[in-house]
Amino acid sequence: MMKSFEEFQSFGKDGFEAYVASTNALTKGFQAIAQEAADFSRKSFEKSTTAFEKLSAVKSVDKVLEVQQSLAKESYDALVAQMTKINELYLSTAKEVYKPFEASLASFGVKAPK
Repeated sequence: MMKSFEEFQSFGKDGFEAYVASTNALTKGFQAIAQEAADFSRKSFEKSTTAFEKLSAVKSVDKVLEVQQSLAKESYDALVAQMTKINELYLSTAKEVYKPFEASLASFGVKAPK
């Protein structure tokens, strides 16, 4: 009886430690995602300001369309790259959050995400 109580107590302690480690990983991951989003917003604003300055200096409609088309392409490419980066951050955060529970969940037959 005493051994099973000690095992239960150890299981509870290990679960709590895994929860704390998982919560810390989640917090760090969300901080990294928020920082990345803030950096992207700042860069996007700077690029928009520069583009406005370019557009205001242009004298012909053809050149305006050319600059605007170039800006749209650059913005789209930057957005796709940023979304890929954010997706990778979410995936790495999920893996880090899962790690502390990996051993105990493996004993129940649950496998780690890839």
